[in-house]
Amino acid sequence: MSADLLDAPAKAPTFQSISTSRKAKNGIATVLFYAAFGIALIPLVWVLFTVIEKGWRAITSSGWWTNSLQGVLPEQFAGGIYHALYGTLIQAAIAALISVPLGIMAAIYLVEYGRGAFARTVTFMVDVLAGVPSIVAALFVFSLWIATLGFEQSAFAVSLALVLLMLPVVVRNTEEMLKLVPDELREASYALGVPKWKTIMRIVIPTAMPGIISGVLLSIARVMGETAPVLVLVGYSRSINFDVFEGNMASLPLLIYTELINPQPAGQLRVWGAALTLIIVMALLNLLAALATRFLTNKR
Repeated sequence: MSADLLDAPAKAPTFQSISTSRKAKNGIATVLFYAAFGIALIPLVWVLFTVIEKGWRAITSSGWWTNSLQGVLPEQFAGGIYHALYGTLIQAAIAALISVPLGIMAAIYLVEYGRGAFARTVTFMVDVLAGVPSIVAALFVFSLWIATLGFEQSAFAVSLALVLLMLPVVVRNTEEMLKLVPDELREASYALGVPKWKTIMRIVIPTAMPGIISGVLLSIARVMGETAPVLVLVGYSRSINFDVFEGNMASLPLLIYTELINPQPAGQLRVWGAALTLIIVMALLNLLAALATRFLTNKR
């Protein structure tokens, strides 16, 4: 046997060198992916830059966060968005208080108990509700709550419309988080003789809680920017109103819509300032969702 045969490997190497054509295809795909990401990023950066450039002067002015527009003339560079910020937060908070428990319990039913035609019907109705436009939700609440039952236009009516928009998001998010919980945890709990309801409360929900909280906060941020419900179900007020069941109440989307008809430079400044404020509030909620998820995940 020759020395060359002894030096040769016993078999072909496991990993062959990548061909030139595959390297070229990989490079082209990488360039296309980065290009698509950059193109998608352009309008986002453009919008943020425009809003920050035109609204920064408003949010840094004195009294912007602590004053309302009561007694402020359309041409005056004065006042703030305290009344609108309060209206936005309180309407979203009431909607969350109603929709979060209902959404979580509906998701628990669908994942843990739901079988048969009724569960499929609930799933179908949730999907339909998720596709309902905000104006349709507002008109439904107007026809039922105001036209039929005789209640006044109020911030609470806006919250009811936001519930219809927020509920399917909470249900879908919670349902997916519960499905991610390993079945082995449930089976281990059942093997120890723990009842199903206690397994859900002590094992399943705490395990899925980081994702549930993140989804709830994101759904709140989503409904805070809805304009149709506030246009249909409540009037605009330039002063603060703490009564959610009676009287007009401002919100950031309603303030933006109202100040758009103000041709004065002060009105346009308030429009961009309110838009930037709304973006800041939504960004804070998204940041809070990320921090809550990380904290709860690390805690476990």
